[in-house]
Amino acid sequence: MYSILEKFIKDRAETDAEKLQEICSYFKLVNTRRNEILLNYDQVCCHYYFINKGCIRLFTVDENGNEHSRYFAFKGNFATALPSFIDQKPAEEYLQTIEKSELLYISRADFYHLTDTVPQFAKIYTEILELGFISAQKRIYGFQGFDALAKIKWIIRHQPNLLLSVSNKMAASYLGISPSTLSRLKLKL
Repeated sequence: MYSILEKFIKDRAETDAEKLQEICSYFKLVNTRRNEILLNYDQVCCHYYFINKGCIRLFTVDENGNEHSRYFAFKGNFATALPSFIDQKPAEEYLQTIEKSELLYISRADFYHLTDTVPQFAKIYTEILELGFISAQKRIYGFQGFDALAKIKWIIRHQPNLLLSVSNKMAASYLGISPSTLSRLKLKL
């Protein structure tokens, strides 16, 4: 149950078996259905998730009911609605599993307890934040001025699993293009 999380931690911080077991003891297992909402738009986020199997998506819905995917997290990664998790204000996005998933989750209180008491975990949290920031910046700057084909090529280069793992509709919303445009351009590649 904890093997993927343990590998994630060991790959990022020098951790002995006892400390590793302590960290993992704070995580609980949950199995989800396809398209299960983990956090609604107006809820306060109280959990951080680690994905053993499956995928989590963060998305918003505009006034016309159109979904806009903001982030996808796959096996072996963490995901949460970070602004709400940090400031404890209602989320302005949804957190959803897009397929049957096996997740490990940790409460906000336990998460911050670990960052305060286990230096290795604090280091991992810093790395998660830094990598998330870099990824978001690359996407923002990478998409500025790109046409639809350039966006797809960028995704293939920087996030190759995305086009293979999520529906065209979700991928298109992430890219800011229509699903039909995505389908048409994928055929050209």
